[in-house]
Amino acid sequence: MLATYKNKRIKRSTEDYIIDFVVAIIVCFVFFVTVYPFWYCIVLSFNEGTDALRGGIYFWPRKITLENYNAVIGIDYIPTAFMVSVARTLLGTVLCVVFTGLFAFAISHKKLMGRKIYITAMIIIMYFSGGLIPQYMLYKTMGLMNSFWVYIIPNLFSAFNAVIMMNAFREIPDSLEEAAIIDGANDMRVFFQIVFPISMPTMATMALYSGVWHWNTWTDSAFFISNKSLKTLSNVMINLINQSESAAQTMVGNINQSQVTYTAMTLRPAAMIICVIPIAIVYPFLQKHFVKGVMLGSIK
Repeated sequence: MLATYKNKRIKRSTEDYIIDFVVAIIVCFVFFVTVYPFWYCIVLSFNEGTDALRGGIYFWPRKITLENYNAVIGIDYIPTAFMVSVARTLLGTVLCVVFTGLFAFAISHKKLMGRKIYITAMIIIMYFSGGLIPQYMLYKTMGLMNSFWVYIIPNLFSAFNAVIMMNAFREIPDSLEEAAIIDGANDMRVFFQIVFPISMPTMATMALYSGVWHWNTWTDSAFFISNKSLKTLSNVMINLINQSESAAQTMVGNINQSQVTYTAMTLRPAAMIICVIPIAIVYPFLQKHFVKGVMLGSIK
């Protein structure tokens, strides 16, 4: 049977090989264009700053040094900013997944009173916002200015995540929920002990989305926080990246020491890499759930 199958294999023509070659070239080009900028940042961050000013560095550091990372990490409020970012990411991600999951679980039931109103409101806020000034005034009225909770409370709900979760919950057989209710379980118990464990791939995917967003966003820290002890790591790093040469070196200090060789050109990529590393470490642990979770919650 195997021999018969081999004999019946479709012979590839010259045109097929040409198409495969062109596709391979395009894929390699896209891969290079996508990966090389990140690789260049790594190379530049490990190169001596004054040497990098000469140019000619493309694929490997010419003078390897850790001084750029030592300078960035040596900023006096970096440890505090790092802890604030970690706390915000962990707490914000957990609460967002739970709160959004509860909402999605509710509107996944077709018999929910006012379901269409909730869905309409959810879709509207996906595309429109009140703007920065009304947002600022609202936070000020709520007492969230210069508060850690400005990172958490306004971001408890994600409309995009709710849509994916809602479609994932629809795939769960109604018989499971009905059996639990017959056994005396209430809605909260059904969600946390039945729906949540079954939907773990989707929940892990939403946690990844939310965690990456909480870790990377810097605008709320820039607009609503003036206390340096509450600044996030991403906000500190974006300030360093946007600074001029002299201002960037002043930010890390020691500019009057003759032995200092770092420059803003190498400090900026070092700051970028420091911000990326935590998420890059966490991502592989959630990767196995990522594709499955998106497919389960995808819109048909």
